[in-house]
Amino acid sequence: MSDENENKPESDAQLAGKIKDSARQIWLAGLGAYTKAEEDAGRFFERLVQEGEQLESKTRGVVEKHVKQVEDRVEDVREKATGTWDKLEHLFDERVSNALRRLGIHRREEIEALEHRIAALEAELGRLRGDNSDEE
Repeated sequence: MSDENENKPESDAQLAGKIKDSARQIWLAGLGAYTKAEEDAGRFFERLVQEGEQLESKTRGVVEKHVKQVEDRVEDVREKATGTWDKLEHLFDERVSNALRRLGIHRREEIEALEHRIAALEAELGRLRGDNSDEE
């Protein structure tokens, strides 16, 4: 039995060593897996960033094109609306002027032109009276 006891401490020591070696290998495998996962995550993140940049550049062009089309359409509508508004305003002015003329009310430009003619006639009349008064 003493032989068994002598073998047993050796086997316990061997078993403890094997367990220690296994635990170390498991620990090292965990560290390796962690490092690998960290490297893969970094590469994966970089790949996602690159794909995002590519997608952004593609979509930016499309979005800018659509924005330009919308701006052009808005400008066309604005020009048409302004042109239509100008036409309506001109038509309204003409109709109001015609209505006022029918009522015997003249436009300001016509009244100013008449005032200038009257002033010119008064000046001419004054000149003629001045010439006549010298002769008398």
